[in-house]
Amino acid sequence: MAQTLNLVSCPSSSGTRISLGKYGTFVSRSPSRLFSIRAVQDNEGPPRRLVDIIRIVPEISRNYFRSTPRRALFGGISLLGGFYVAQTISLSFGALGVNDVIAAVVCVLLTEYATRLYYSRPKVTFPLALLNNFKMGFTYGLFIDAFKLAS
Repeated sequence: MAQTLNLVSCPSSSGTRISLGKYGTFVSRSPSRLFSIRAVQDNEGPPRRLVDIIRIVPEISRNYFRSTPRRALFGGISLLGGFYVAQTISLSFGALGVNDVIAAVVCVLLTEYATRLYYSRPKVTFPLALLNNFKMGFTYGLFIDAFKLAS
């Protein structure tokens, strides 16, 4: 007697063979168990594990940023983000008057490191261009803030 079940089989007697469709044949050996459950791994469809999703993210971002308007948009956002961070740092440390020299040194070191990283590469990638745009906005923000303090 063969029954077709996908996930759960109900064995009726000892040694009964139950067909599980495309997954093979299940042989029941213990009559005391009421149900036997067999897990089926489904490899079709979208990825479900976190590792698979993390592996797909670079490809998705590359495809997303192929468009020139999107690159320009994120370049502008990066530029304005650098300007905003410069204004925030200048306001925070300038108002307190504490550790402003150390903050200036850290800002200069980060700017110089970003410049060295950008100009030492033979080919400029998009994340590196975003970093350079952020640096330009940051420098511009500090420059504008210096004019505000001078007046």
